[in-house]
Amino acid sequence: MKRFWGFVVKEFFHIFRDYRTLLILFGMPAVQLMLFGFVLTNEIKDARIAVLDLSKDETTRKLTEKITSSGYFLLDRNLSSFNQIEPAFREGNIKMVIVFGKDFEKKLKKENAAKVQLIGDASDPNTANILVNYASGILNSSLLTMNAGQIPLQILPETRMLYNPELKGVYMFVPGLMAMLMILISALMTSISITKEKETGTMELLLASPLRPAQIIIGKVFPYVFLAFIDACVILLLANLVFGVPLAGSVFLLLLETLLYIIMALSLGILVSTVTNSQQIAMMVSLMALMLPTILLSGFIFPIANMPQIMQWLCAVMPPKYYIIIIKGIMLQGNGLAFLWRETLVLVGFTTIFILLSIKNFKTRLA
Repeated sequence: MKRFWGFVVKEFFHIFRDYRTLLILFGMPAVQLMLFGFVLTNEIKDARIAVLDLSKDETTRKLTEKITSSGYFLLDRNLSSFNQIEPAFREGNIKMVIVFGKDFEKKLKKENAAKVQLIGDASDPNTANILVNYASGILNSSLLTMNAGQIPLQILPETRMLYNPELKGVYMFVPGLMAMLMILISALMTSISITKEKETGTMELLLASPLRPAQIIIGKVFPYVFLAFIDACVILLLANLVFGVPLAGSVFLLLLETLLYIIMALSLGILVSTVTNSQQIAMMVSLMALMLPTILLSGFIFPIANMPQIMQWLCAVMPPKYYIIIIKGIMLQGNGLAFLWRETLVLVGFTTIFILLSIKNFKTRLA
């Protein structure tokens, strides 16, 4: 028995001396708890909205103030006509528009009820549904408070959902799944492919060949560009034909943006391969640095606006975030490059940075 406990103590010492094991045992759970704790929430706060007030009376002014002071909504802009609603949504800043009709206060006093139109951006159906319910509840509770002790008045909300009237969840999941699958296929497979050559010692043989280092890297990753692009086309076809996800914008622009995203992911995979020496480490780095952040910090499932400010800054350096905005904008809203040029430039910037870092590391470590 004494020998057994001696063996157990030895194992404890072995674990405590290995900083990588301690990092997995204590560091990873703490980091994941912090991430999930801040990100996993269905609460809505500071959602940007627009107001179209065609009545401009005292009641609509007070109701607007009640909504914007609730902590759930931020007034992004006031609209002057219905024609401004669609462009406002397509810019991507606002999530809902509240429309007060003409003579709102007069109808409220005359009929004891009035209608308010709540227009939501249902490209994210869960968020749109929550926002509409919050706004409806705030409007009616505010009206009761303003009219306390008098004849009860009621607001009758008319809900309209743009881009996804049936609130289908697949409209939200397809862009996110595309972003996750493309970056995993491209970055993970590329990093493993190159580190395999380094691990087996064949990379030195390739570098000794007549091919230049750049030609070797391009030759290694080109098949993955082609295969990942075919995967993307298959996913888009299945999304459209099987799940009925619309394609309101340009197919050509969508494919070009997808190709840019794939090249960005491949350049990230090359960068990972230059800082790792084994397939196992490359796989772990790619999965931990790509899969969880894509799910949690890209706006795929959880709205970025709901997260603490520091988490929003972290989301800003996640390339999948920008691709999801692009693909939703093209497929659901029919946006063109005029609305998506910022996100496109960000992806180009990420690609350039990853390529430059990869070239630098590749030369210093392998050439």
